[in-house]
Amino acid sequence: MKRPLRDRRPSPAPADASVSTSISDSAAPLRKQRDYRLLWTARTISFTGTEVSKLAIPLTAVTLLTASPSEMGVLTAAAFVPALLFGLQSGAIADRLIRHRPLMIACELISCAAALAVPLAWLFGVLNILWLVVVALVIGTAGVLFRAANFPHVASVVAPHQRTEAMAGLQASYSVASVGGPGLAGLLVQVLTAPIAVLAEALSFLTSALLLRSIRTPEQNEPAPSRGMWRDVVEGLHTSATHPVLRAVLGAGVTINFFAMTYTAVYMLYMINTLEIPKGLIGVLIALSGLGGLLGAWITTRMAKKYGENRVLLFSVLFFPIEILAVGLLTGPLWWKLAALAITGFVTGGIVVAFATCMGAIVLRETSPELRGRVNATMTFAVQGVLALGGLTGGLLAELAGIRPVILVSAVGIALSTIWIWASPLRPRHAPPPASLPTT
Repeated sequence: MKRPLRDRRPSPAPADASVSTSISDSAAPLRKQRDYRLLWTARTISFTGTEVSKLAIPLTAVTLLTASPSEMGVLTAAAFVPALLFGLQSGAIADRLIRHRPLMIACELISCAAALAVPLAWLFGVLNILWLVVVALVIGTAGVLFRAANFPHVASVVAPHQRTEAMAGLQASYSVASVGGPGLAGLLVQVLTAPIAVLAEALSFLTSALLLRSIRTPEQNEPAPSRGMWRDVVEGLHTSATHPVLRAVLGAGVTINFFAMTYTAVYMLYMINTLEIPKGLIGVLIALSGLGGLLGAWITTRMAKKYGENRVLLFSVLFFPIEILAVGLLTGPLWWKLAALAITGFVTGGIVVAFATCMGAIVLRETSPELRGRVNATMTFAVQGVLALGGLTGGLLAELAGIRPVILVSAVGIALSTIWIWASPLRPRHAPPPASLPTT
């Protein structure tokens, strides 16, 4: 899911300026910059492989290993555990590095080896649930370290005035993967069987590592002296909690993710049992949201250039509750429900990308270079860690009050995120008119 703001952007910090002078082709559009294209392609391929494994690994557990509900719960939780255990420390590690790219490449190679272990274990007859859990933990841990290093690495590849566009492009990677990944996963599982389909994830990690290895932009970060892991982590937490802009986007992100997961916990049951949406069309609706994200990335870049990231963030947060509110109030014939869900899902896909893009650009802009890894890790830790709490809350509330009330409560809860953003320095403050001079 960042210094008090002024209407114009602050000048880059001195440590950042030394890096930006080494960015090649900074005057050229991003699409023509070789290193950014390599970074974007690497992330898109890696995301797509991850989308494939989201279907292939659970199917392997259910169809081949006859996993129990509790085992599936452990397997699902394994994806979130690394962020909770190592999320804050990963930021401190990233901020100690002069070069981030070697760590990113190493993380992709480790993830490749872990994913490759699934089809190999199946072929040799030793695959079991514990094996899948260990693989999920290894890939999750590598992913946490990768994200911590990737965030400050963007600043070394992209010039300061192009970072919002770069963030939009990387957000579009998620949308591309969410549109193409599930369909590719279904095809691979059908043709190759579920465990062999995980091989696609291994290949995606390997391809990503090779593309990252081809980036030529030099990295010469100036890390702040470390005062010990715990003090470094606390400094990232303190900065995120006390900086007025960073605190606002952190609070908004936590609020959005908590209530979004509360909604997600009952979404599938509500769509199938209450709205009676055919199962095959739910995937189509999800894909439409991904397409909306692609359009949102394109529009966000242009809107941010014209109005600034602050204003785009201020107005995008207002639209977050619309889809959930529409789902909670929706009635009528099937064609009307499908049309309403398609439109609101498409629009929300774009709004999510707009918010996430501007949030990332603002965090990058407002955080001093030596703290970027820790602040980003703090954000990730908080907004990811709250997902489990939101899911549990949604399930328990549904048992007590029913599914529709949970959806409506989720819409109201997400609307609270506007308070964080609109009460912060992100909102323009107009100076009062000068007092008139007394007349004599």
